[in-house]
Amino acid sequence: MSTLLEIKSSVLRQVQSRQSLLRKAQTPSSTETWSSTRDITSADGGDRGNGEFFERMKSILQKQENLQRSAHSEDPMESRAPPPPETPGQSRAAERPGLTRRELDLLYEEALYTTVNRAGVTSGEYVTNEGELFRYLQEVFKVGSDEHDVILQRVREAKRASYALKVSVMEGKNLLAKDANGYSDPYCMLGILLGQSPKETEEKKERKFSFRKKKDKFEKRSSVREVLPARYIQVTEVKPETLNPVWNEHFVFEIDDVYSDQLHLDIWDHDDDVSVSEACKKLNEISGFKGMGRYFKQIAKSVRANGTAGAAVEENVDDFLGCLNISIHEIPVAGVDRWFKLEPRSSTSSVQGECRLILKLTTTQRDTVLSKKDSYIPVHEMLLHQILEYEHAQFGTEPYSWSGDLSKPAWTVLSHHAVQTDLSPLQQAIIRWQSYSKHHQVQSMDYSFLLELLRSIEDKWDPAALHRELEQSLAESFSVFTEYCLVLLKRMREVFPVTSTSAITRFDFLLRCLGQIHSMQAFKRVCPFRNELHVEITAVVKRSTLEWYEATVSSFKPEDCSLEAQLRILVQVVDAVHVDVHRSQNVYNKLFISTVKVDYYSITYRQLEKLVADDVSTAMERVCGTLDQEGTKMTQSMGETLFELYITLKALKQYREFLPLKDAKALALCGFHEWFKTSIHKWLQIVHNKSCDRIRKAVEVDKLEHVDALSKHSSSAVDVTTCFNQVKEFWVQLAWPDSAGAFIFVTRLTADVCSAAVCYSELIKRKIERSQHGQENKHLTNQLCIALNNIEHVRKFLGNLPQDLDWKSLEVAMQESCGPGGKEQVRKALNAQLLNVDLDLQREVKRMIAHLTDKMVYDLKKYIQHISLSPDSIHNDDAVSPLMKYLDDTLVILSESLVKANLDRVLQGLWTLLLKLILDTVAENRGVSVEFYGRFYYTAKALVEFFHAEGDGLPVEDLRNEDYKALEEELRLNKCSSNELIEQYYLEKIGQQKTLKQTKFGRISVKCYYEASEQKLYIEILHAADLIALDTNGLSDPFVIIELCPQHWFPTAKSQRTQVKNKTLHPVFDELFQFQVTPAQYKKRFACIVFTVMDYDWLSTNDFAGEAICRLSDFCGPDKPSVPGGVKNVQPLILHLARPKPSEKPILKMLEARTSDREAQEFVKKLKEIEKSMGEGD
Repeated sequence: MSTLLEIKSSVLRQVQSRQSLLRKAQTPSSTETWSSTRDITSADGGDRGNGEFFERMKSILQKQENLQRSAHSEDPMESRAPPPPETPGQSRAAERPGLTRRELDLLYEEALYTTVNRAGVTSGEYVTNEGELFRYLQEVFKVGSDEHDVILQRVREAKRASYALKVSVMEGKNLLAKDANGYSDPYCMLGILLGQSPKETEEKKERKFSFRKKKDKFEKRSSVREVLPARYIQVTEVKPETLNPVWNEHFVFEIDDVYSDQLHLDIWDHDDDVSVSEACKKLNEISGFKGMGRYFKQIAKSVRANGTAGAAVEENVDDFLGCLNISIHEIPVAGVDRWFKLEPRSSTSSVQGECRLILKLTTTQRDTVLSKKDSYIPVHEMLLHQILEYEHAQFGTEPYSWSGDLSKPAWTVLSHHAVQTDLSPLQQAIIRWQSYSKHHQVQSMDYSFLLELLRSIEDKWDPAALHRELEQSLAESFSVFTEYCLVLLKRMREVFPVTSTSAITRFDFLLRCLGQIHSMQAFKRVCPFRNELHVEITAVVKRSTLEWYEATVSSFKPEDCSLEAQLRILVQVVDAVHVDVHRSQNVYNKLFISTVKVDYYSITYRQLEKLVADDVSTAMERVCGTLDQEGTKMTQSMGETLFELYITLKALKQYREFLPLKDAKALALCGFHEWFKTSIHKWLQIVHNKSCDRIRKAVEVDKLEHVDALSKHSSSAVDVTTCFNQVKEFWVQLAWPDSAGAFIFVTRLTADVCSAAVCYSELIKRKIERSQHGQENKHLTNQLCIALNNIEHVRKFLGNLPQDLDWKSLEVAMQESCGPGGKEQVRKALNAQLLNVDLDLQREVKRMIAHLTDKMVYDLKKYIQHISLSPDSIHNDDAVSPLMKYLDDTLVILSESLVKANLDRVLQGLWTLLLKLILDTVAENRGVSVEFYGRFYYTAKALVEFFHAEGDGLPVEDLRNEDYKALEEELRLNKCSSNELIEQYYLEKIGQQKTLKQTKFGRISVKCYYEASEQKLYIEILHAADLIALDTNGLSDPFVIIELCPQHWFPTAKSQRTQVKNKTLHPVFDELFQFQVTPAQYKKRFACIVFTVMDYDWLSTNDFAGEAICRLSDFCGPDKPSVPGGVKNVQPLILHLARPKPSEKPILKMLEARTSDREAQEFVKKLKEIEKSMGEGD
């Protein structure tokens, strides 16, 4: 498996070689190649100012946000704009020729005839005034008074219409039980009673009529028709054993006089095999009055039996259950469907229950030209069409919203005509649909009304009630309307824009109409071979989308034929597609899904996405081919255009989230970022160059003044961080999906930002340096503080780069693609860049702080000199107060001018400077009085408290750094007497001896034993080993000097020495020495034994070979056990030899400076002699 470094190198090589990941484009002509190259490399107006570049880039991102915002806020419910016209003339219905004048006259005659022959009871929605109806019809048909009078006269002279009554006996309920089983066997006998004279009317008040005719009454009539013709009597089937019979039988009766005739109905209980029911069925076979008389005898018997209380019940006689008498002139125009309560024949009759009847008046003969045609359906349709045109024209405002409501005169004429021509409810519903749908295709109206018409057909649908011609016309109306809607659907973006509430509402109901049509039983019956709706809509949507895209592309005219101009057009096209896709997802798709179950969004998005991908990939092949040419540079304008194109494509690609999961795969834009890989590298270079230029300009115009009262930095810091923030935002918006590529780009972007930050720090420092001449220290200090704050402001921004550039996500992505090492690779590479830039910035900060503190050196030296020259009689506070006041005044200014981080840095730098100045002063005044050092020791302690400021300043551990400790030690030692310094010297040597493990100077083996009873110290020198050769023969002549030190503590103890061992580096001495030592002497920590190994030279000074030292208290004391046999039985001690240079010791310099102290001078002289004897090169 390749290492991460190899992977990274591979990616870098791919970028550097600029190999396009797209298929190789066809080799362009030389002219085209030159044009493309000129687009990318030419600077003619292409590179604008740096500020304009960033503003342009910002506007690109803002444009996308605005597109998203405007798309989301593009709520059609907020717009009251009228819908665009649907452009009449798009369907076959619009091509229908108008009626000729002759046809209009005949239709007018038909309307007048209908009006003159009105019948039935009218309700409040009808017009009863004949003159008002005539005036209305004159306006509809545009007929003058004279012409109207002529046609009306002709109508009045024509035969009046012959009426018939359609009766449907539907059912009965709660009838009287006449049989022993508790039920009845009911049937109905019904007929028409002819108009009666006034005398007969009075008689009718006394009794109800039934089908019971006396002989004398027959004799008063001159003919059968005058009495009760057979055709006027009908009977239903017998329904056995029920009190709630259901007949559902239909009858038609001719009416002589609609104003005086009545419908009479009897309900009987069938009890005989031969009854009135069967007799009525045979009436047509009877001639004369004798045959009818026989049958009515049985009726008479039944009447007598039912109406006489004491009569004996005869067998096999039908029983009377009730009757109804309904005047013809009381029947409403549109008919009636209701329950009628049964009535008795007389006051002594016992009846109960109700009977449901459907009654409707119609005409059987009309004396008009149009009525002589085979069917009234086309006549009624023509009349409705003529009235529709007039009614719609009267609607006034917003005619597109007309819901088909008719005026009272129109409703009156049409209702009477439908009744008179015997049109069924289904026929009327079909005629209304056909007329309104055709009219709509010429002059738009409310789709919701058309939907109601369709539902009306479905509710009344009865395939058995249709004849072939009506089926054909209905099929044609469905097809024509569907084609009309599909044409509008193809132009839906234009006709039904989302910006219009009414347009979207209309489109919703249009789709509902289509869905309703294709779901209707009527449609499946009359259009069995029509394609499924979703197939037709899908095909139309695809054609519509393609045509819209092509029209959109052609609508953008390029300024020239350059490649950049073509890319700008593509940006505009993708923006338009973005808006269209959002509208389809947010508005249109919801309508399609809910009404016709078509996923409009998936269809359009996949199609548009593919079209865009094809066009952009072709253009980007040319761009990559040009950029791959060696030495080719990208212009700023080309970079902006490519960036904008990338951003728009990314926004368009994001809409894949709304696709079904199965449709979201293998989209053409899935890998579109690969087309821009070469371009992004060059674009990043442009961004870096423009960033640096912008930074330089920001520094030039910066007046080094606070941007506002709450800020402590100047304008350039704001400009720089704003610039970096915009660059960061550019990258965030790119959202590069490939982890390896993103790692390379983020690494480069981080490096560019870091280098720009360092560049800024250098520029701001140079600006300070150039402006310092001739300025007051206070003003210069203020500028330095602002510059420091500027750098800190930028440094803090860089600290947020890992979050801003989302390094964590990049680490996760690299870990997923390259394993655990990928994450570590990202972390190391990017963190190293941040660490380096932070070090560089802090380095610049230190230089500027040094520059700031250098301005204080003169004053600080002055106040430190005041402390050093103050007489010993002055109190320490008085000597130090001028320095403390100066520092307090200075730090007040600094704390007001610097941010906390910089204030701490300046305090640290000032602290370091003070320590150095004090240490230099002490070094220059060696050998002075102890009070001098005590005063500076007091000063150092006071400065620590001042800079710590009770926790608000520097931490104590930072103040007590190595420099402070060195100064403190220097002052502490200088306060000591010469003897104390010598004691300190030996203490340090004891400590150094304990740290020695092994040296090149050899070692010595000794035994030390203290005899407390004698107060004697016994020292036995055993031997030495691996000594250094100090003679020319490569050997030495060693001997050992034993001393108790310091001498002022052991004044009576003289040094002793061993014998010389010639020519050896491993001498064996085995010599015993003793010293008188009191307990008071060995208890001191500095009391020690010094073993000095020398090389004996009889012609010159002995050479120093090394020394070792050990503390006396290690061998002496009451806690040390007594050893039998004394020193001979003590364990030997091995000490490593060292050859220190005493002159390097500060203590020695302090002692040397005390020229008036004889003991100090002797001690220094002795050590210098030993150091001198060490020889050259040691």
